[in-house]
Parts: sequence; structure tokens; C-alpha cells
Amino acid sequence: MNKKKILLPILAGLALIIALGAFMKKENAPEASGIQFFKGSWAEALQKASAENKPIFLDIYATWCGPCKKLKRETFVDKQVAKYYNQHFINVTLDGEKGDGAVLAKQYRIPGYPTLIIFNSGGKPILSTAGFLPAEEFLRFGKDAMTKLK
Repeated sequence: MNKKKILLPILAGLALIIALGAFMKKENAPEASGIQFFKGSWAEALQKASAENKPIFLDIYATWCGPCKKLKRETFVDKQVAKYYNQHFINVTLDGEKGDGAVLAKQYRIPGYPTLIIFNSGGKPILSTAGFLPAEEFLRFGKDAMTKLK
């Protein structure tokens, strides 16, 4: 009987700690997860950009590409990068070997993976680069594009 009296409050406390931990993780999720990429087709991203009068940041990658994985793992999750890109762009990431990504890779004759392109809200390419960029350079890339758009 004494074991039950001691165990019950401990279990209730653990349940509360777990519930609070899950709540806090959910509250911080957008910031912690980095750049928020648009879920939808390229045509839908263009419509959204036009409706919101925002430029598009496009990441064209390949699943086998090491620098692409490094970009996602290191640069796209940087807090300053995420804050800037989520505020200023409709962010899109596409596999350059499938679907819309393959079409765009061919259309824009991408030189390799990853290729990063900024489009104006009407879908015209403004600035591009290829290869891995550390967070500081990637932030500068986005700011340079915004300067060109003004």
C-alpha cells in the first residue's frame, strides 16, 4: 500500500513533465526546424508568390548529392537563415531528377546540385548560384536578391 502512495505521485509528475516537454517542443517547432518549404506544385508556388507579392527561393537538389544534404543539415536550419527566408520568400525545394524539379532543371540548364535560384513574384529568375553555401553566405545571397528586386 505504501508503494502505491509513493508511486502514484511520481508517475503523475513524470506524465506532467512529458506533456510539458511535448508542448514546448511544438511551440518552438517552426524556429527549430529551419526554413519552411512550401508543400505543393511549382505552379501552386507561383500562384502563392503572385498572390502574396513575394519572391520565390528555389532549391533544386538530388537525393544522392552530398553538398545538398550538407545544405539541408547545416545551412537551412540556421536560425538567422530560417527567420530571413521564412519572412521574405516562398521557399520551394524540388528534386532535380523528378517531376517539376526535373522540368525546371532542364528549363534553366542547371549546372549541378544543389542549384539555388531566386525568382521574382512573377516567376522570372533574378539570382542563382550552385553548390554548398554556409549560413552567412546564404543569408547574403538572399539579401542580394532582395536588393536586386527593389
